[in-house]
Amino acid sequence: MTPEEMVARLLYRDGLMLIVDKPAGFAVHKGPKGGESLEDHFDALRFGLPRAPALAHRLDRDTSGCLVLGRHRKALAELGRLFKQGRVGKTYWAVVEGGPVESEGRIDLPLGRLDETRGWWMKPDPDGQPAVTTWKVLGRMAEGAGKELTWLALEPLTGRTHQLRVHCAAMGWPILGDTIYGAEASQRRLRNEPPPRIAAGPPMHLHARDVVVPLYKNRAPISVSAPVPLHMHATLQACGWQGEVFRLVD
Repeated sequence: MTPEEMVARLLYRDGLMLIVDKPAGFAVHKGPKGGESLEDHFDALRFGLPRAPALAHRLDRDTSGCLVLGRHRKALAELGRLFKQGRVGKTYWAVVEGGPVESEGRIDLPLGRLDETRGWWMKPDPDGQPAVTTWKVLGRMAEGAGKELTWLALEPLTGRTHQLRVHCAAMGWPILGDTIYGAEASQRRLRNEPPPRIAAGPPMHLHARDVVVPLYKNRAPISVSAPVPLHMHATLQACGWQGEVFRLVD
């Protein structure tokens, strides 16, 4: 990624905070195996400040959309407090396989570590940490149009690792393209097989669509939307999405 490409992904900028449109397939920071990460390119977003911005939260490698950065230490501390207290509004768009019968609902399902050998992979665990997600159906694929898919808006009320992915899978409607918690991945785990090196199916259809940050006491919360990535266009349109035209915040 070039500095120009990094700047082009900027959705919002002020003296304390930046919001960028994270591309799917890009880790936000270096993992134990190394490799290129989005964080490597934050120097292009200094805009005159002595230090590059830093992550205020995380998104999975295969999740796209709104990613919040703090521009200096005090800003990061305040953003960290808002995220920890659950005061930052987050809405994700997902396309799931199958889908719920109801039009909206709430998932209250604690999560714990799958096992020590799987790193950050998670599972439903009654003794795990509380995890709550609300969901709403935004559209469904027309009957007879092919594989049954549903377009959901997901709002995580807690911030557990892989929360939305595990919750959707546990409900019986995994996120399309999820190579860890999807139906095929579950069967591989039962056979104790590792995930494939190269995913054979579509990219994961999970997008951090909207973020609302109440950063300033005497101003309305900052609300930003990230455009839908190209790999989700066709499936969303099959579920009734009409496309979009909106102005990015200057």
